[in-house]
Amino acid sequence: MNLANLITITRIAIAPIYLFALSRFYEPGQNIGWALLAGFVLLAATDGIDGAVARKQGTVTKLGKLLDPVADKILLGGSFVVLSLLEVMPWWATIAILVREVAITIYRLIVIRDRVIPASSSGKSKTIMQCIAIGWLISPLNVWWRNDVFDMGYGLIYGAVFLTWWSAFKYIQESR
Repeated sequence: MNLANLITITRIAIAPIYLFALSRFYEPGQNIGWALLAGFVLLAATDGIDGAVARKQGTVTKLGKLLDPVADKILLGGSFVVLSLLEVMPWWATIAILVREVAITIYRLIVIRDRVIPASSSGKSKTIMQCIAIGWLISPLNVWWRNDVFDMGYGLIYGAVFLTWWSAFKYIQESR
């Protein structure tokens, strides 16, 4: 066990607590959204911290490469599900994102016998876009700045779904 893996395992352990808080306390357009957003940003930021620690200490491990995407999927996938349950995000988008995530996870598990496939640049872009979409939907700005001409939340959701599937195609293409 090294520090980077400990950070990742801590992310996995804390994410369900955060998801419970999001499901219990979120109210569209209310100031509690700022606290929930801060919690989300903190958890999402630790994704970069564990990787940076592993690289700096030279402790990059197969376990870390495997657990890091799992931690992301729990936080991001769980956030999408909670936001859909709260009717903030459409179910079609959550399902589209989760299908891709499950499919790529299964693919990674199949090829793990031969090699561990690290995160790609398109996968990182996808994760960033998903975080931006979730952050916007959680924040009170999603309600305060909504208008009839363009709904920023839906624009970010469409962008997240597009990048999620684009990264899947790139991921498979780059891993061959």
